[in-house]
Amino acid sequence: MKRINEYKKLFGVEKEIELKTLKRSYRNLVKEWHPDKFQNGDPLQEEAEVNSRKVIDGYHFLVSIAPETKKSNLEVYTETITNSEIQDYKHKGLLLEISFLDGSTYEYFGVTKQVYIKMINSNKLNRFAKRSIYPNYTYRMSKRTL
Repeated sequence: MKRINEYKKLFGVEKEIELKTLKRSYRNLVKEWHPDKFQNGDPLQEEAEVNSRKVIDGYHFLVSIAPETKKSNLEVYTETITNSEIQDYKHKGLLLEISFLDGSTYEYFGVTKQVYIKMINSNKLNRFAKRSIYPNYTYRMSKRTL
């Protein structure tokens, strides 16, 4: 959640992420922090490189969790969580990463340690995830193999 809020603040996103507004903000930030804008030896050149990378990463991240993106990928996501078993999972901080047998990996944001412990102690992992993880947390596809 911290990562989401940090990127939303960077792009000036208040609540819902609208791709059109995000794209406009992204272009303005790239123009402002593009490394080529600064000459060699300029003390801001290094800062511009760091900020430029942050802007690009933030843009791609926010696009991946935008409602429009999720809507266009809903069919694939539903197919995965309905028909594919969980292959592996990792929890770090408030981020739960679940890998499925179909080769896709999704990140779920805001999953507390208590929820994670309930999940791993569940005798039916897939059933628990379908009821308690998938419908309740912001997610994004992080990888797709196969």
